[in-house]
This record gives sequence, C-alpha cells and structure tokens, in this order.
Amino acid sequence: MGKRENVWLGVAGVVISEDGRWLVVKKRYGGLKDSWSLPAGFVDEGETADQAVLREVYEETGVECTVAGLLGLRTGVIRESISDNMIVFLLSPLPGQKVKVEESELYDARFMLPEELKTDPATSMLLHYLLSKPIDQVVAGKAGLDPGEQFHYSAYQLFL
Repeated sequence: MGKRENVWLGVAGVVISEDGRWLVVKKRYGGLKDSWSLPAGFVDEGETADQAVLREVYEETGVECTVAGLLGLRTGVIRESISDNMIVFLLSPLPGQKVKVEESELYDARFMLPEELKTDPATSMLLHYLLSKPIDQVVAGKAGLDPGEQFHYSAYQLFL
C-alpha cells in the first residue's frame, strides 16, 4: 500500500480544467469525510509517485490526466508516531473528460470553480491553502535519465 510500517507516502492531484475549475472529491471515510478535497491515495509497490497520482485520480474520478509537474510536499506526524507524507502534483485533464464517481470510496466528485470552493464550508484546509496562492511554481518532470545499471531501476523520473 505504499506504507512502510509507520512511514506513509501518498499523492494528490490538483487537476484544473481549461476553464479554471478544480477537480474535487468528497470521501466517505477518514479525516476528510464529507469535505471537498483533492483526489489522492497511496503510492503502490512497483510504481513511481507520478504514475500513482494519475492512477488514483483516474480510479476515484474517471478523469484521465497528464502530469504538468510537481507542486510540493505536505508532510506531518500523526500521534507522534506515523510519518504521513503526500506529494502534490499539478495535472492537466485530457480533453473531453467526464467525471465518474467511484461510489465505494466517494460521495461525490466534480469540477468546481475556485470561488465556489472558497465559500463552501465543506472545503478542506489544504484546498483553501492552495486556492489562496497562485499555482505558478511547478517543477517539471524529466524522464529518460539513467543513474546507472547498478541501481536496477525499471522506472525513473526526476522532479528537480
């Protein structure tokens, strides 16, 4: 599940449509239950973080995307023992995508205008934070590099 005992690695996707609407979800469980939040989940074995965010967004919302770049990291410690880390990516939806809600995990998923999210009491703190600042500092990915055969990478991507 991308968890190494008490070290968790998650990913979240900021998906912004051409008309400026943000893809948000309402989870059925956890600390973000009933809140608008980013589509997110854990990195699985055998995948890179950027592959994981595309998979998670698609699984939760049915929206296929490309990775525009890395926005940053949310990191915290839960109950003084669990290292909870989430890499946040900026994603671009492919043209003509329709939202399909993954109903076992989510109550809802939709594209919403930033103004709607800013005034909705159900909007999560992280979303409020992201909406309060310009999304212009994105670190692009760089594929096609090989750090050496001794590492045996089957996938390798830099966001630096």
